[in-house]
Amino acid sequence: MEWHVSDAQSLRIIDREIGDHPFTPSEYELVRRVIYATADFEYASLIRFSKQALQSGAAALAARTTIIVDMPMVQVGVAPQIQRTFANPVYCSMDALTRPQKGKTKTAWGIETLAQRYPEGIFVIGESQTALETLVDLIEAGQVRPALVIATPAGFLDADILKIRLRDCIIPHIRIDGRKGNSVLAVAVMNGLIDLAWQAYGKEPQAIG
Repeated sequence: MEWHVSDAQSLRIIDREIGDHPFTPSEYELVRRVIYATADFEYASLIRFSKQALQSGAAALAARTTIIVDMPMVQVGVAPQIQRTFANPVYCSMDALTRPQKGKTKTAWGIETLAQRYPEGIFVIGESQTALETLVDLIEAGQVRPALVIATPAGFLDADILKIRLRDCIIPHIRIDGRKGNSVLAVAVMNGLIDLAWQAYGKEPQAIG
């Protein structure tokens, strides 16, 4: 991402208002991206990083691992940045060819289809709680083992339980706890991670942590 003067000024405001924090430098870069994209400082207390999430995600990006997203908005949001850097393929669950099925949403069936095809992919679930539930079911069943899961969907029905299940899967992940969330967060996190990975594995090698 190219930063302009107004962006830098906004980031300074974010830094000043957040003050001291528990995040590593790389984690904090993603927290800043989320707050900058939403103007909502509450996300600093809702975002969670599992152990090795950033390292695993960055290594997977550098290895050109396939990225699977739940919604076209997420695909459109991350595609330009990934094409300028690692050029990983990006597939959307809404475009996956599936037979008409009952009992699941189109996004859930699409995620299941793509997950079985790319069981070690990077999964970015920005909006669809049913897609996240399907993915967690597959992880718990041992059918897939993603390199990274980014989960930011909003939800009222069992959203906290679902996110606890994701936490307990011991899969590298970045999640938003609580009811809040949307695709904008997923795009901000993913693009921030792409930038960090490009610095580490692309043009300017440095450690991520």
